[in-house]
Amino acid sequence: MSVDKPWLQSYPAGTPETVDLSEYASVAAVLDAACERFRARPAFSNMGRTLSYEDVDRLSGHFASYLLNVLKLKKGDRVAIMLPNILQYPVALFGVLRAGLTVVNTNPMYTGRELKHQLVDAGASVLVVLDNFAHTVAGVLHETPVRQVVTTGLGDLLGFPKSAIVNFVARYVKKLVPDYRIDGAVRFNDALAQGTARPAPRVDIGHDDIAFLQYTGGTTGVAKGAMLTHRNMVANMQQVSAWYIQRLSLGEEVMVTALPLYHIFALTCNCLVFMKFGGLNVLITNPRDMAGFVREISKLGFTAITGVNTLFNGLLNTPGFDQADFSHLKMSFGGGMAGQRAVAERWKADTGGTLLEGYGMTESAPVATMNPVDLKEYNGSIGLPAPSTELSVQDDNGRQLPMGEVGELCIRGPQVMRGYWQRADETAKVLTDDGWLRTGDMGRMDEKGFFYIVDRKKDMILVSGFNVYPNEIEDVIATHPGVLEVAAVGVPDDKSGEAVKVVIVKKDPALTADDIKAHCRTNLTAYKQPRFIEFRDALPKTNVGKILRRELRDSAAKAAG
Repeated sequence: MSVDKPWLQSYPAGTPETVDLSEYASVAAVLDAACERFRARPAFSNMGRTLSYEDVDRLSGHFASYLLNVLKLKKGDRVAIMLPNILQYPVALFGVLRAGLTVVNTNPMYTGRELKHQLVDAGASVLVVLDNFAHTVAGVLHETPVRQVVTTGLGDLLGFPKSAIVNFVARYVKKLVPDYRIDGAVRFNDALAQGTARPAPRVDIGHDDIAFLQYTGGTTGVAKGAMLTHRNMVANMQQVSAWYIQRLSLGEEVMVTALPLYHIFALTCNCLVFMKFGGLNVLITNPRDMAGFVREISKLGFTAITGVNTLFNGLLNTPGFDQADFSHLKMSFGGGMAGQRAVAERWKADTGGTLLEGYGMTESAPVATMNPVDLKEYNGSIGLPAPSTELSVQDDNGRQLPMGEVGELCIRGPQVMRGYWQRADETAKVLTDDGWLRTGDMGRMDEKGFFYIVDRKKDMILVSGFNVYPNEIEDVIATHPGVLEVAAVGVPDDKSGEAVKVVIVKKDPALTADDIKAHCRTNLTAYKQPRFIEFRDALPKTNVGKILRRELRDSAAKAAG
């Protein structure tokens, strides 16, 4: 299927239609080029310690040597990394990739069941884990193929005496490290030391080699590993870089990295893109500590920040954030979940910068669309297809729908995954023979080529035959000054099939259900208005801050039953 590309007319001046995929043979080559060009520049900082590009080059080389020379891993073997945003993450990440191995990014907050599934499914032979989460590993290790565990403490790369102090406080004062025992485990710093004996052998890495098994969140069933090749990752890095090249300066950028690097959004947009530009990634280990987060970024003249709607909203509602230094801010990039106009407008008012929303998914490494960098105001759109990317709105039969009609968004481009690891049946459900990735998201395109997400296909609420999209309900309710957060779901209803239920976290303690109903009557047609309103202290979320509507639906069903 050929696709017209009306979006090209809306591209910012100087933005290329396509990108060069041949510039880098692999993600490891991106690191090599950055280290050569920006050797003395700061690359990653955390808890007051900064690693230069030279440091990352040296330490990741030691880790690669440990994996190949000591553990005798072979090209294509899988190494799981179970770390939050600490300095050990980029060292381990680039060590694994330089060794020609495959990274299995692993959420540190996994339960034993989830962890076991991922390690077994991936066939991981090595696991790098923070002490804080090692007790979970210890509980399931004997049921997995992992033959070597590498453990590390929060402070291990912070330098003496800070490393010792941080590790002591974490273990004995804050009691963040439950007791565990893993026979034969090696400490991260000891692994680095063992890797200094001789350099890692050179491994030939190409576009077709698998760089990551990036597991989907598992919110819709069993987590699946998306096979992201070096070509996928290099392509997406080049696409995002081409989009922002006129806004970013080599060797000068400071990126606030609060989203976890084990998540595909931050991995590509923060780590890889800003490494290409020789930027500094400031790693925020615990962004849920909003007060600490604000204190940290208040010290910075940061130039860029990425996040999801809930993170931006949290910052805006944290005392002191409006006093931070925004004079250097060039780019605020949101994704991962639908943005809300109320949050975007307040972000613009407080920071002076437009919140640029984009769109993508794990299976597209992740970025498929971006809003123009010169966008003056939030427009509710997910933007334009990235260079070398096609988007199509299709019906259930794969037929392309006319402009303005709502259908399933489909993506085609060099960033689209090879498929799901060892799941040909699941791959066939989402990848068509002619290369389209079916996203499961409902959307439309306007005459200028801008795309709009209407909602997740499976989240759509059917009220008396009318389609109701939770995003619209949430957007309206979020504009009420008494609302901090809101989620809308469909619940069974005898008369209408489904009814709208909203779950709200209050900003104003005096807020009532009647206040919400009155607000909705003014802004929503009758069938879209919530029948049920529940107030909670917090909404269930994934590790990156996405609201788990499924969990809310399940709890509503249980209450009804």
